Amino acid sequence: MASENDYTGRARTTAVDESLVADGHEREHAKAPEATATTTTAAETADDVVLEVAGVSKSFGGERAVDDVSISVRDGELLTLVGPSGCGKTTTLRLIAGLDRPDAGEIRLDGKCVAGADGQFVPAEDRDVGIVFQEFALFPHLTVAENVGFGLADWSARRRRERTAELLELVELAERGDAYPEELSGGEKQRVALARSLAPNPEVLLLDEPFSNLDVGLRVEMREEVRRILKQAGVTAVSVTHDQEEALSISDRVAVVHDGRVEQLGAPEQVFQHPQSRFVAEFLGHTSFLPGVVAGETVETPVGSLERRQLHGLTAAYDGSEVDVMVRPDDMRVRPAAGSDPDGTVVYRRYLGPTVMYRVALEDGPVIEATHNHAEDVSLDTPVDVDLAADHELAWFPKTEDGDTSGGA
Repeated sequence: MASENDYTGRARTTAVDESLVADGHEREHAKAPEATATTTTAAETADDVVLEVAGVSKSFGGERAVDDVSISVRDGELLTLVGPSGCGKTTTLRLIAGLDRPDAGEIRLDGKCVAGADGQFVPAEDRDVGIVFQEFALFPHLTVAENVGFGLADWSARRRRERTAELLELVELAERGDAYPEELSGGEKQRVALARSLAPNPEVLLLDEPFSNLDVGLRVEMREEVRRILKQAGVTAVSVTHDQEEALSISDRVAVVHDGRVEQLGAPEQVFQHPQSRFVAEFLGHTSFLPGVVAGETVETPVGSLERRQLHGLTAAYDGSEVDVMVRPDDMRVRPAAGSDPDGTVVYRRYLGPTVMYRVALEDGPVIEATHNHAEDVSLDTPVDVDLAADHELAWFPKTEDGDTSGGA
């Protein structure tokens, strides 16, 4: 068991000892990306930018884990890096924290370079950064209050007590200050870890898969609670997760990471509704693609015609072109076929409680997904007609010669 003295002087980050908290964290080794069309967002120049990552790259053993990543985080913003395992998001977080050194690019914190320029590198313990790892890394021999105040050793005893009490109140654990970590629930441990990271007033707080160790039923509650705490504290934060719902629900902005690159960065609604690549479209939720042909003011698909104006950014210049129209399950409706010429057949049915998910193999097209209220039951193997029920703009992608899609709107 580590003693308190083992970590003296690491007040500005909860990454007090990488060997203590990083056990079980394998470095993400993303394959070097091929030359594919991706959309990245350049670092912004707003006056309120607190953290800027500019053209940062990192390789391990010849494999590129982070490839020319540029992001910025504004004062008081919660930005989430989301992507599949091995995409480079955790490596990016470690580079920001100072746990790894970038091979190229710069990282600036509050306008000051902490990595990159002329070989400059500020180690983790000297960066004004707090970190919450998924294991929480609470000290079992310290009480809740002692854990929260641990990084304040250079503060006066009075200030330390006041700051600890303030944070325990913020995370709604004011009555648990004398408890030990083993007496806490998973959600309480997470709040203690968060309070400890906030104690020294870090410039930026980093959260690495903060909800992965919690029971499924507790994750939604804690997502809401952590966002409340961060917003009430006014802290700037960067979170990392592979959970799309988590990223969309707690973030001010989302950066979708794929093969070490940022494919798209924007508000959750923008990224979800108007993905700029097929990967983003498919990663952020159940997605189907309806093949279509632009014919003047309409787009002809296997389930009927759409008005061209319903497809976001589809101009008259695409007349005669083949496109793929992105639809989500809630955009589609299926019903038993009224005649002898159905649109398709139900090939999969999954009961989800409030809703039922269907997969329909279209007679003249691909398999698409549709979600119904649980009371609207359609049996497996039923011939069905399919309607496009979306009353909002739809994203689309130009079809390439090999049938794949890229670009989009």
